[in-house]
Amino acid sequence: MSEIKPNRGESTRQEIINAAHDLFTQQGFHGTSMRQIAKQAGMALGSLYNHFPSKEAVFEGVFIAYHPYRSVLPAMLEVKGDTAETRVRQAFDLMLQALKASPEFFNLMFIEIVEFKSAHLNELFMRAFPLGLQVAGYIFDDPDRLRPELSLPIVMRSFLGLFFGYYLSEIAFGPQAPAVFTDHAAEQMVNIFLRGILVE
Repeated sequence: MSEIKPNRGESTRQEIINAAHDLFTQQGFHGTSMRQIAKQAGMALGSLYNHFPSKEAVFEGVFIAYHPYRSVLPAMLEVKGDTAETRVRQAFDLMLQALKASPEFFNLMFIEIVEFKSAHLNELFMRAFPLGLQVAGYIFDDPDRLRPELSLPIVMRSFLGLFFGYYLSEIAFGPQAPAVFTDHAAEQMVNIFLRGILVE
C-alpha cells in the first residue's frame, strides 16, 4: 500500500513550522520575526503570510506539531504489566525518555505559559483529553488496590504533576546538585506518588 504524500501546501506549511520551531527555541518568541521565519523556510515574506496570518498562528502550529503527546499517549497504551504500579513506573520512564529526546520542547512550553498564558493549551487539552482518559483508565486499572473514592482524571493530573515536578527540578538543580537530591530521585518520587509519605 503506497504512503499518502502531503500536498504542496501541506509540505510548505510543515517547512514553515520546522523553521519557526528552530528559531523560537533558540531566540524566543519576541526575538523571532516573521521575516526571519520566512528566510529560514526559504520563502518570501508574503508567501509566509499566505499560510499563517500572524506570528502567534505560527507559534500555535509549532506548539501543537511538536508537542510530545502525539507519540507519548499512544505509546503509553502499549506499556506492559499486571499491576498499576508496574504500568505507572513504565509510563513515567516513557515520558522521561520522550522529553529527553526533545529537550527544546520545554522552551516552547515556557513561551506558551509566559507569553500566551496557556491559551493554546486549552485546544491541545481538548484534542488530547479523550485519549488521555483512555490512557489513565489503562495505566491505573487495578481495582483491588486503587482507592475507590479517587477520581481518575485527578489521579492522572497528579501523575502529570509528579512527572513535570521531577523534570523541572532536574533542570533547576542541574548537574551540580548534591547527590542527596538526585540519587534514585525518580524512583523515590514515583514511590511517593504510589504510597504517600506517611506510614500507614
